[in-house]
Amino acid sequence: MFCYQCSQTPPAGCTKTGVCGKNEDVASLQDTLIFGLKGVSAYAYHARELGYADPEVDAFMHEALFSTLTNVNFDLQRWVKLVLKCGEMNLKTMALLDRAHTEKFGEPQPTAVSTGTKAGPGILISGHDLLDLYELLKQTEGRGINVYTNGEMLPAHAYPELKKFPHLVGNWGGSWVKQRNDFEAFPGAILATTNCVLIPRETYKDRLFTCGVAGVEGVKHIENRDFTPVIEKALSLPALPEEQGGAVTTGFHHKAVLALAGKLIEAVKAGKIRHFFLVGGCDSPSKTHPYYREFVQLVPQDCVILTLACGKYRFNDLDFGDIDGIPRLLDIGQCNNAYSAVQIAAALADAFKCPVNDLPLSLVLSWFEQKAVAILLTLLHLGIKKIYLGPRPPAFITPGVLKVLRETFGLRLIDNPRSDFARMLA
Repeated sequence: MFCYQCSQTPPAGCTKTGVCGKNEDVASLQDTLIFGLKGVSAYAYHARELGYADPEVDAFMHEALFSTLTNVNFDLQRWVKLVLKCGEMNLKTMALLDRAHTEKFGEPQPTAVSTGTKAGPGILISGHDLLDLYELLKQTEGRGINVYTNGEMLPAHAYPELKKFPHLVGNWGGSWVKQRNDFEAFPGAILATTNCVLIPRETYKDRLFTCGVAGVEGVKHIENRDFTPVIEKALSLPALPEEQGGAVTTGFHHKAVLALAGKLIEAVKAGKIRHFFLVGGCDSPSKTHPYYREFVQLVPQDCVILTLACGKYRFNDLDFGDIDGIPRLLDIGQCNNAYSAVQIAAALADAFKCPVNDLPLSLVLSWFEQKAVAILLTLLHLGIKKIYLGPRPPAFITPGVLKVLRETFGLRLIDNPRSDFARMLA
């Protein structure tokens, strides 16, 4: 472990401060802050690309990074405040990005998305950047090329200014965990935007392109959103066949869900909806993958499941039906649409005149990368308690910090789907 006083790896038996002994929790919180800042930076980057920025968020990022310098701050309580403030700034950033997306592309609408293919050349776009997709759709208009989304791009189908392009035809594959298999199976050109791009197999490396902050050695990188090379590659490859597939539904932005607020509240009061579960987050290649699918299959017919981010691919192929016309599975969108989940919870708490923690609502989250850390810090900043987190605790969280999270926020690590489910309903 790195010692923040010595600026080196301490030898065995070192008695200095830093990460050694009693101050290892300071180092843990410092790592947590750095990972959280990376998540905030991702959302702020997307917003800035669309012309939106928040000087308060920018100022905090300077302060927070400065605080991580060697021999600057060993005050544990100050670190706790900084970490929670990172959650507050992430909430502001997600709100800013939500505003940028809705003002640029319109408010998302519940939309069924085909998982089949259309006859003709195809481009598969993955990642998170909706502006990249918008520019790709404009440049492929009238070229006879069909565009498919992958991973966190699925919610793009719900935005009016994106869904108006008739050649945005469907979604291919699942989360980043299955990316190599999905990309290998897709016969067209592939565009990876932002993060969640893996080192490719040779079988599709020559068909893969990157743009924005994404980059892979030996793969063509697109500059200034000029997607001509991607288009030319797609036209040179064999056409995809016409194949009937299923459908997945997305687009339950908080404004779409709040439009159903009256029906939701009435259904709760009538006993038709007993409980809400938010199950989602960043997908992980852990062996505990079946947990989330098994968990949602335990959810009874009088409960509603909210989901977001790529963790939804663990179960969004299942048919959950509806309750008096209200879908039992509501896909809120990308990971940054955790902002929508917060707005939905706040609106329900206001309607029932109770704190959010008193709602019949349970959160079962999966985490893997930095944006998931930032979202967790936002929930902690808001005082949300009794969150179930998996598939395992972050390696940078020490036993001491985990103990504080458990005692202060009731944070639990996932265990067995049946026992966890019973505990939530109890």
